[in-house]
Amino acid sequence: MARRSRAREVALQLLYALDVNPQQHPDTAEEFLARRLHRDRELIQFARSLVAGVQRNREEIDELLGARSQNWTLDRMAATDRNILRLGAYEIVYTDAPPRVAINEAVELAKRFGTRHSAQFVNGVLDRVMHDFRPNDSS
Repeated sequence: MARRSRAREVALQLLYALDVNPQQHPDTAEEFLARRLHRDRELIQFARSLVAGVQRNREEIDELLGARSQNWTLDRMAATDRNILRLGAYEIVYTDAPPRVAINEAVELAKRFGTRHSAQFVNGVLDRVMHDFRPNDSS
């Protein structure tokens, strides 16, 4: 598994934990990142930036995902799918990551952590996000 893919996986795990337990102490999150990423400073910083970015922009991300999730509200989605979508949407909208890379990474996370339908669902929603927010990068 590529290094950044591993950092995204750990970021997803932390986002999930924060979603289901929002009162989690920040020190717990930092220790989780350090332990899971073997104290690799570069990977910890990347994962930390993803988690912080999703949290900082969560309201807007949730609105844009809700508008593109046909017949689904975020609170009805599985927590895993919801957080994979948040992570992918954050990378598409707020970073310079190539949108296709962000979508592919999210789909791989959905295959690994979601249900058998998660990958297709994540791909469809994030594809709509990409076309709305980065139409020139969608090739």
